[in-house]
Amino acid sequence: MYALISRDKIRLPAGTVVRMLGSWQDYEALSDSRGDSSIPRIKYRDGEILLMSPMPRHGREANILADVVKVFLDAKERNYEAFTPITMRLPEISGIEPDYCFYIDNWQAAVGKDRIDWQIDPPPDLVIEIDVTTYTDANDYAIYQVPEVWLLKRDTVPSALRDRLVIYELQEGVYQERSISRYFPEVDLQKIIADCLEVAKVRGSGVAVREWC
Repeated sequence: MYALISRDKIRLPAGTVVRMLGSWQDYEALSDSRGDSSIPRIKYRDGEILLMSPMPRHGREANILADVVKVFLDAKERNYEAFTPITMRLPEISGIEPDYCFYIDNWQAAVGKDRIDWQIDPPPDLVIEIDVTTYTDANDYAIYQVPEVWLLKRDTVPSALRDRLVIYELQEGVYQERSISRYFPEVDLQKIIADCLEVAKVRGSGVAVREWC
């Protein structure tokens, strides 16, 4: 497996995660070296830089989860703003790139904005992450005060591998695992997402969401 990392160029095989010590200035230089690309994903926390090159299932599953959210919001006739890709930064402290994020309660704060000031503007109400390579940690979003984080995690069970949706709600600055979403308390999201993902593996993402609808 070949990986090339420098301030001028980053090349990582799909599914690769690289962790290294680095300053905020190193993080910014690596981020800028991507140009208009959002690959690899780059995260900064506590003097550490993490790089991850997504696999195809990463984007596919993020889009399925986001489509489910949009269906529920549209059914309730709720306004929202959605972003992907997006970079959340607090200078010298944190840099992170969620797979998908939604402004729901605070949708008006994000309407029409080309840039968001993470030190002043409200955070997204919901962040979605696909945890394929253990690159993701819900606690990375606590500093931004994101109310709810969804992680799609790969669980190992005795007979098979399966993906499981884990819902984290921010309570007094700490994320607690919950069985339901504060935004969609009336539905069993774990089952809905699991069913959609199973159909998508065989018949495609579009069919999975369309049949569920």
